[in-house]
Amino acid sequence: MSIPIKVRAGNGEIKALISHPTENGLRKDSKTGQLVPAHFINSVIIMLNGKTVLDGQWSGGVSKDPFITLRVKGMKAGDRVNLSVRDNMGDTGSVEASAS
Repeated sequence: MSIPIKVRAGNGEIKALISHPTENGLRKDSKTGQLVPAHFINSVIIMLNGKTVLDGQWSGGVSKDPFITLRVKGMKAGDRVNLSVRDNMGDTGSVEASAS
């Protein structure tokens, strides 16, 4: 995961590219004909200086390697941003960055 963070005129912009394979559970394996099990991100949490600014609950309709943008009022250089994700298989990941 990467979180480039930009701050302009007192407003922040958080951009995150989340690497994830994502399967919606509807695609059939071309060799076996069996359905490929669903594997998708179901929770995304973005915190700014320890305060939650986004708590998203996703489903299998989200694309592979999703890219999200979030604008936050009053964000300034040096603020800490933490992004945490969890998928339906129980895998988790998080990353932290400072606004510049």
